[in-house]
Amino acid sequence: MALIGSRVPLVLMVAIFILPAFALTTEFIVGGEDGWTAGVDYAAWANGKKFFVGDVLVFNYAKGAHTVVKVNGTGFSACQTSPNSGVFTSGNDKITLLTPGNKWYICGVSNHCSYYNQKLKITVMPKMMMWAPAPAPEAGMEPEPAPTGSPCSY
Repeated sequence: MALIGSRVPLVLMVAIFILPAFALTTEFIVGGEDGWTAGVDYAAWANGKKFFVGDVLVFNYAKGAHTVVKVNGTGFSACQTSPNSGVFTSGNDKITLLTPGNKWYICGVSNHCSYYNQKLKITVMPKMMMWAPAPAPEAGMEPEPAPTGSPCSY
């Protein structure tokens, strides 16, 4: 029985410190109302948005009309995929951002990336723990100054 009781503080610590980090994630619909399609300015869409580890990118498009391909910076610039590229084809692809750093996505269909600029680059920031600051003291309730004088000696 003592073993179970000793685990309660650990479970509480996980609930208090870890679970809120998961609750503070954001789901981004890439391209907003337009979704993932040719002719959208994805650089403008991403501009000003803050992406954090744990957030989710949702790529909505007509299945078969587009794909989402994870590429590196070189593949992004050249609109080229590689055999190791992750390819998504569901039409409702959800990608959880697991690590901080730059992330690049292109459409792998025909010339959608090179001709229509159907590509997205974002920078993912580390997950920050959100703590509320301590409340300011109320007016007239300033703490009393520490006593002055000689320190006690024993």
